[in-house]
This record gives sequence, structure tokens and C-alpha cells, in this order.
Amino acid sequence: MRGTRNLNLENQIDQMLSKITQFAENKHEVLLGKCESGEQLTSTQEHILMILANDTSTNAKIASNLNISPAAVTKAIKKLQLQELIMPSKIQSDERVIIWSLTDKALPIAQEHAKHHSKTLETYKELMKDYNGDEQKTIQRFLSALTEVFE
Repeated sequence: MRGTRNLNLENQIDQMLSKITQFAENKHEVLLGKCESGEQLTSTQEHILMILANDTSTNAKIASNLNISPAAVTKAIKKLQLQELIMPSKIQSDERVIIWSLTDKALPIAQEHAKHHSKTLETYKELMKDYNGDEQKTIQRFLSALTEVFE
């Protein structure tokens, strides 16, 4: 990070988290790459499309998979349905259960989102090559501790 060499470590962490927050707010998520679909979707909505690209799913399964509330899934699903990116169907054995699947319009968006996930993870992997095993373990411990603070 430019301009952080003269700062102590706690200030560098604070600046990094602020930059990540700004980045995520502007892009709806911390992923590398620019969305080219033109659809205005939240991170949750894009994740739902990515899940549905692999298989149909229910609201409950999506909520569990993404570790978010059923209400958040319902809100995201409504917008995706309005944008004609997903479509509902019912299970014959239980007409109350709605199964969601992608429309043809949504498939390229889901694939693009998956590609951004892959690119982001590859970038992190490349960055980690500059650190030896002990340094990587220290980074892992720090990230685990920081994650616990936010949970």
C-alpha cells in the first residue's frame, strides 16, 4: 500500500480495512475484475446466480449456503425475478416449495461472477508466494483473529 511505510502496524491495518470497505461499497463486493453485464446487482444477488448456475435451489438452501438470513434471500430473489434473471417452479410432491433456476439471460452473469471469484483467489495465491511457510502461518493466525473480532 502506498503511503503506509511510515505508519505503525495498527494504522496500516486501519487504512487497509478502510480501503477494502470503500472498494466493497463501490463494487458491492471485494472481487477483482469489473462487471461487464450492465446489470446492477448486489453481491448477494450475484452469489445467488452463481449458486443457481450449478443447480436449482430453494430459498432455505440458498440462505444456508450463503450463511445469510432467509429475509435477505427473499429480498434478493424478488429483484432477480423482476429482472428476469431467475424463474420459479414447484415441486410436484410439495406445491408449497419453490425451486429457483436461472434464465438464459442470467447464465453469462453467473459465469462472469464465478470467473471474478476465481481471479480474486488466484491473485491472493500469487501474493502469498512472496511469503515463506512461517510467514504464511502468521498471516493465517492474524486473519483468523481479525475475523473473530468482527464476528
